[in-house]
Amino acid sequence: MKKGYIQVYTGDGKGKTTAALGLGLRAVGHGFKVVMVQFMKGMHTGELEAVEKLKPYFEIRRFGETSKFVFLMSEQEKRELAADIQDELKEIFRIMEENYYHILILDEILGCIQAGLVSEQDVLEILDAKPESMELVLTGRGLTKKIAERADLITEMRAVRHYMDAGVPAREGIEK
Repeated sequence: MKKGYIQVYTGDGKGKTTAALGLGLRAVGHGFKVVMVQFMKGMHTGELEAVEKLKPYFEIRRFGETSKFVFLMSEQEKRELAADIQDELKEIFRIMEENYYHILILDEILGCIQAGLVSEQDVLEILDAKPESMELVLTGRGLTKKIAERADLITEMRAVRHYMDAGVPAREGIEK
């Protein structure tokens, strides 16, 4: 890839991670190497199993793994999670420096800003360090103005209706 762009999938609707996974899958079909770094996820999901079969072309790594929603955490738990994520952010810079992958997906990185686990400045530094030839995809709610100004593509997922509002839990193979 000669030029990589910065893409953002944001909003309160369902499908941000799914869209990023779809982009990754399409890229693998064209011989590109993809790494997705998932933040604040701990539940075992179907994409982990599917992507495992696509190695070495597609890999998922999890940073700041937790089985608890941030809004349910104590202040101490949030501080510990933020410290873990800060340590793990260094790995993102190593991934970019290595320049092995064509596409880097930072799944829920925007949610980390919104939750106070990383700063907007942390993410801006990642954008600054992106190799010219690498596509960078950011997902999550809470897109900031400064990050939006740097993005080449922004897709906003909007919640119109969702069966979870009627009490339907996350279903295996669909939401997890």
